[in-house]
Amino acid sequence: MSEYYFDGKGKAFRPIIVVLMARACNIHHNNSRDVQASQRSIALIAEMIHTASLVHDDVIDDASSRRGKHTVNKIWGEKKAVLAGDLILSAASIALARIGNTTVISILTQVIEDLVRGEFLQLGSKENEDERFAHYLEKTFKKTASLIANSCKAVSVLGCPDPVVHEIAYQYGKNVGIAFQLIDDVLDFTSCSDQMGKPTSADLKLGLATGPVLFASQQFPEMNAMIMRRFSLPGDVDRARQYVLQSDGVQQTTYLAQRYCHEAIREISKLRPSPERDALIQLSEIVLTRDK
Repeated sequence: MSEYYFDGKGKAFRPIIVVLMARACNIHHNNSRDVQASQRSIALIAEMIHTASLVHDDVIDDASSRRGKHTVNKIWGEKKAVLAGDLILSAASIALARIGNTTVISILTQVIEDLVRGEFLQLGSKENEDERFAHYLEKTFKKTASLIANSCKAVSVLGCPDPVVHEIAYQYGKNVGIAFQLIDDVLDFTSCSDQMGKPTSADLKLGLATGPVLFASQQFPEMNAMIMRRFSLPGDVDRARQYVLQSDGVQQTTYLAQRYCHEAIREISKLRPSPERDALIQLSEIVLTRDK
């Protein structure tokens, strides 16, 4: 069960960023292109923490498909799925302890707390429309960007003693992470389910108001009642989807993602030039143009 998602079919977006960041920081620090074993471990640990969170999120959401196949909870049931997620997280914890660096342990432990707090934020909702967007961005940071930001920071700590570099790595990961999730939320409206490997309008069906919905509700205030009742009445999901597609919610969310990506590029450009640094710049551009 724990091996089920480690089939090499995911994008491996997080490990790729982490290894590129490791090389970019190492080159910046002492012109060495080699990735240390401990840095490579961070890439594995990041993907393990991510995967454990997917297994648990699918239980919470009662999801039946992910990455184009049945979820763990669908095949083996909820109780076993919870335990499988725990096992993956424990394997990640052991790997993290083996690195033996207390700073790095603190950094990645923060991620696990953020994932839990982010899931709690997603379970709640805000009445006030101004608070709603801040709530959504905080949830997005905790559920998605924190893992990327802190994994980038961890490899920078292992490769370079300069706190300025640690902050650059963190800010790059944070901004790319938020942009990545904003685009994910756009794809929920614009892409068909065979592309995503999971059904579209999934967020609306879960009662979630993501970026495109929140922007659309500024143009169509009648959406606010639907947001408050979490699209629970018959026809709510389809009506909300129509409102979003009639509004410029998708465009505005994409534009917001673009701003986060530009900020990521601005940060990483402070590092000494290297092929890896340039790859991280390209990667932040790919985040905006991906379709799955």
